[in-house]
Amino acid sequence: MLQVIKTASAFRDWRNGAAGGKTLGFIPTMGGLHAAHLSLAQRSLAENDLTAVSIYLNRTQFNNPEDFEKYPADFQEDLAALEELGVQAVFAPTYEEMYPDDYRYRITESEISTVLEGEHRPGHFDGVMTVVMKLLCIADATRAYFGEKDWQQLQLVRGMVEAFFLPVEIVPCPTGRTESGLAMSSRNRRLSPQGLELAARFNQAMRAAETPQDATRELETLGFEVEYVADLEGRRLGAVVLEGVRLIDNMDLAETAAAVASKA
Repeated sequence: MLQVIKTASAFRDWRNGAAGGKTLGFIPTMGGLHAAHLSLAQRSLAENDLTAVSIYLNRTQFNNPEDFEKYPADFQEDLAALEELGVQAVFAPTYEEMYPDDYRYRITESEISTVLEGEHRPGHFDGVMTVVMKLLCIADATRAYFGEKDWQQLQLVRGMVEAFFLPVEIVPCPTGRTESGLAMSSRNRRLSPQGLELAARFNQAMRAAETPQDATRELETLGFEVEYVADLEGRRLGAVVLEGVRLIDNMDLAETAAAVASKA
């Protein structure tokens, strides 16, 4: 039976009691769960004795208040999906529980967090790293699962865990995609049917372009507002806005090279 736990002390009691001595997989989420989130939980269930998911809409990582207010999530729907999978616990704290200091203390990184997403979303990664640090400390998990769609976030979490000697294995998981190739995201729910159809061209244009500049030109021609497309450390990363909804994606540069070669 799925347990919903709302305080750090109660979660620790569960971890030290019923979950004591067992391997625990942990998936941090902000709710609005979709198939990609559920695939992380399924992998955790296969690799651990127990699995816990956090559902916490973390306001400190939103640089845009409107994006926070419009974030699409249905808590009861999320609980039902997790219970059906067989997840054992959900951690669902309040802001006051997570930030008794009112966010006076925070984690900051000085290199990866300053470019691309960090440049376009000031303060975003401070909020991400701070809440992930708190969640990992509370969960005391054996493994924590993160999707590769948020590539910069994944690199920062890995680096933070290593820098602070946290005893948890960070498990990267491939980006979940729809049949059209669109990266799954809770924000996709805010797109119109026509927007969803066009959004699939985001990944296609990024993958097929020889250079980031070519991808940018193609996306702008299609009607996207492009924040960035860039090649960094063997990956192509991009962020666009469509119908007021911000979308991100990334892929290995070997994939783009193969796509370009196939057109030649």
